[in-house]
Amino acid sequence: MNNLAVLALAGLLVLAGLAGGVHWFTRAPVVTPNAPDLPPPPGALRVYHLGHSLVGRDMPAMLTQLAQVAGYQGHTHASQMGWGASLREHWHPDVEIRGFESENNHPAFRPAREALASGAYDAVILTEMVELRDAIRYHDSPTYFRKWARAARDARGDVRLYLYETWHAREDRDVWLGRLDSDPGALWKGRVLAQSWADKELGPVHLIPAGRVMAAFARALEERGGVEGLANETDLFARNEDGTLDPIHLNDIGNYLVALTHFAVLYHQPVAGLPHELLRADGTAAIAPSTEAAQLMQQVVWDVVRTTPYTGLAVEPGT
Repeated sequence: MNNLAVLALAGLLVLAGLAGGVHWFTRAPVVTPNAPDLPPPPGALRVYHLGHSLVGRDMPAMLTQLAQVAGYQGHTHASQMGWGASLREHWHPDVEIRGFESENNHPAFRPAREALASGAYDAVILTEMVELRDAIRYHDSPTYFRKWARAARDARGDVRLYLYETWHAREDRDVWLGRLDSDPGALWKGRVLAQSWADKELGPVHLIPAGRVMAAFARALEERGGVEGLANETDLFARNEDGTLDPIHLNDIGNYLVALTHFAVLYHQPVAGLPHELLRADGTAAIAPSTEAAQLMQQVVWDVVRTTPYTGLAVEPGT
């Protein structure tokens, strides 16, 4: 084989390797979802959240207030968090979780293994670190999601298990929206949930489509040219001390949108008319969306939740 032929063959092998890397992300395995419709919960839920700062303290506190105002006075929550923590990091006690002490310095903290083993929680909500592609490749998300789901199910057979589908950093708007459209199928469902859905003994696992709600709300704002208090989706995100946009963490208004999404999925109920003036976890008043913004949020949340498969709600006919 002459030198030109060797170089050509080497080039083809490199291209094949690159293609394989691309396919690793774009070719999701064929998955049969195990997420049948659920009956609405018979009463207030005790909920456990495992994740990181895209869960945070304030969103679960807002969810609790929404549930209690809606008549589920017994709704309670507990959590374990870390800074950008993966499910693998939470699983291994000898792995240091950045920000563990500060993130869990609040009354709702309960160690994850102890909490799940207690069987005290009606619903367990798991989320994965982002960048999600890195979590899948380097932190083996499918395996560790299944490990946590199995720990919860082994302790309590009727526990409702959920994947909280989040979002990646908003830097380029078009890329951000495109990934909010494609990641649910290719990564959240196609990768993170695939192993758990294939485990016939594990039982159902459902999802909370917060990323899809974010995308739908961003487009609704654009269509309307903004609403009172919200010019576009960047107004859902926190600001750094110097005033620049935090491209991943939400402010109070963004947390309200995500809390509405959790409520709609967990309780199978429309969210129209729920209050929008709530408290943060520390008891201080959260910055509330305007009435116009809250009404649009509630409309978008229910439109997305009632038409998204695998949430546990029956998808409405014709969607």
